[in-house]
Amino acid sequence: MKVKAYIHSLKDHEHDRHVLGEAEIIECIGDNRYLAEVNGVRCTAIFNFFTGAYYVDDVYGIQKEAVNG
Repeated sequence: MKVKAYIHSLKDHEHDRHVLGEAEIIECIGDNRYLAEVNGVRCTAIFNFFTGAYYVDDVYGIQKEAVNG
């Protein structure tokens, strides 16, 4: 499913703010851990229940292989 998410690589470092972008949540791979895709890059994501938003880590959470649980 396509969602608006805070994407790590889009962060506004000058003002220390997260920036919304579009990501696709592909599947749940653990407790509050998701496989997401941003601009053709598969990476990990979490859902923050307090903010009601996904946070996608396309910097440190890049997945090069299939992820199973």
